[in-house]
Amino acid sequence: MCGRFIITLSPDVFREAFGYADQPNFPPRYNVAPTQPVPIVVRGGAGVRFKLVRWGFLPSWVKDPKDFPLVINARSETLLEKPTFKAAMKRRRCVFVADGFYEWRREGRTKAPYLIRMASGGPMPMAGLWETYADPSGGEIDTAAIVTTDANGTLAAIHDRMPAILGKDGVSRWLDVEGVSDKEAIALARPCPENWLSMVPVSPRVNKVANDDAENLVPLAAEAQAPERRETTRSSDEDGQGSLF
Repeated sequence: MCGRFIITLSPDVFREAFGYADQPNFPPRYNVAPTQPVPIVVRGGAGVRFKLVRWGFLPSWVKDPKDFPLVINARSETLLEKPTFKAAMKRRRCVFVADGFYEWRREGRTKAPYLIRMASGGPMPMAGLWETYADPSGGEIDTAAIVTTDANGTLAAIHDRMPAILGKDGVSRWLDVEGVSDKEAIALARPCPENWLSMVPVSPRVNKVANDDAENLVPLAAEAQAPERRETTRSSDEDGQGSLF
């Protein structure tokens, strides 16, 4: 799964990577949490566009959001089946603007946090779905969830799930809801190649949402090494996700 992530590269880096004409100027964020406003990119009539949405997906058919669970992740295996995501998978695919995420490894009664980033140091395009929810009074809010998949060998050492991270070609195809069907796009939502990622243990201070500063990114002392990677039977190295940014 993915419950916290970071947006620390400059707006210019993200704009160049995703190719949108918008020029948003946003500060770095080191501990993005559910229900907060988050940036995504979508494909519109004029090309790729930048949007701010709430992290927490709400289908249009929900009558009362208070009775609907907070949906921050969407399992890739059920996107074509679950009523929550079927419509968005066909028409409202998006990519989260981010450059890393946190994941926790259970160690006895505690959980140890790790920071996962692109080995290249560049943006981490996470596949997502978005939806505009309209309440009974006519108010509207754009919402989104991150698509997750099985963990690759790097992540499997600490968790069984991970975000579906896309390469450059994968981003273009995932956003192309007119030219790439939902059944074709689902093939992109799989574990990324292991060599795309780096993973380091970080301080438990990230457990507090209020701790939103660069200190979260500092690796723990050298003796706190990342766990040994595990072999997995699912790989995406040879396929069409495309090259890195």
